[in-house]
Amino acid sequence: MALSVPITRGLSGVMLGLLFYSAFSGIGTPASADDGDWQSLFDGKTLSGWHIRCRPEDNDKRGYWRVEDGVIVAEGKSPDRHHYIWLLTDQEYDDFELKLKVQTYAGNKGNSGVQVRSRYDDAAFWLDGPQVDIHPAGPWRSGFIYDETRSRKVWLWPDVGRPANAKPEHAPEGWTWQHAGDSDHWNDIRIVCRGTQVQSFVNGIAVADLDVRGILDDADHRRLNVGMKGHIGLQIHPGQTIHLRFKDIHIRPIRGQASFPSPVPPN
Repeated sequence: MALSVPITRGLSGVMLGLLFYSAFSGIGTPASADDGDWQSLFDGKTLSGWHIRCRPEDNDKRGYWRVEDGVIVAEGKSPDRHHYIWLLTDQEYDDFELKLKVQTYAGNKGNSGVQVRSRYDDAAFWLDGPQVDIHPAGPWRSGFIYDETRSRKVWLWPDVGRPANAKPEHAPEGWTWQHAGDSDHWNDIRIVCRGTQVQSFVNGIAVADLDVRGILDDADHRRLNVGMKGHIGLQIHPGQTIHLRFKDIHIRPIRGQASFPSPVPPN
């Protein structure tokens, strides 16, 4: 049986206020992209167009990324000791709209995410750049934006600092997430990067709408050549068992200047 994550908050006054605010600010509508065709980033059979990055001592765990039954499988096993293991696109992207489906399972304590505009440092063994979080153990956190950049390691949205500072009350009203059980349920993730505007949507709900001007384009990020252009990546976080499946990964470029709406206010 599929396990639905309960939503406990109703249409409170805060919710009604947000709906009113959204209607007049453009929140909840992704920045428009070209009418051009979507490009598939996954052929359904191989990891062609992707490459794995990890520490040398984790090379024997590259098989944690594999293709099975037409989907990309990410599997990190506890108590296996390993560091981050990344699956990155060969190509780099700057302004784009990305959509994909992810399947998670109840009981998994591990963490994952979708990196954008990121770059792996083969000398430091670190992937710098922003990440849209996927957190099966606390699905309310999925769609939050974290700066994985080595000198930062803080939430960009919500702007609450270190990872432990993110709380369920920061999730948007009406958020949904469903783990797969006996049914084959998948969750939809959509990410829009346009200039200094970064948006995330989970199952059709707007999560983050962030202006990264002065943040991801600052001197530190420019030095590392991340934040505004780079690879797209999928994460296996160390420390806990994780089993995820990804499919229907598509991207299309965005052209022109951003029309930036007001940021979503944190709850």
